[in-house]
Amino acid sequence: MKILVVDDEMDVQTLFQQKFRKEIRDGEFDFAFANSGEAALAYMTDHHQEAVLILSDINMPGMSGLQLLAKIKKEYATPPPVVMMITAYGDAENHRQATELGADDFLTKPVDFISLKEKLKHIIV
Repeated sequence: MKILVVDDEMDVQTLFQQKFRKEIRDGEFDFAFANSGEAALAYMTDHHQEAVLILSDINMPGMSGLQLLAKIKKEYATPPPVVMMITAYGDAENHRQATELGADDFLTKPVDFISLKEKLKHIIV
């Protein structure tokens, strides 16, 4: 399964590669990384929407994760990627906005990788 992780924090790529080392090695998950909403949209365009799942931070400079979510749900509807929003702020307003924009799930930082792995295993590819 191709997963696009969108986060402006530079250590996220290393963290995901460490936490999913076995799954990456076994070919279960293939990660791509974008450090902004704009870079994520460019990736989606350049790779013909091959990402089945998008994990996006909400608070990023430039295009926010919520703005990215709105564009993805509008412009990439067929087939629709699963979008999980990740934020350090578990407040009700972000959750409400993400839900209204079509987020499939909402995770808080620090990410519980054991729980995330279980959720990923239940996504139909």
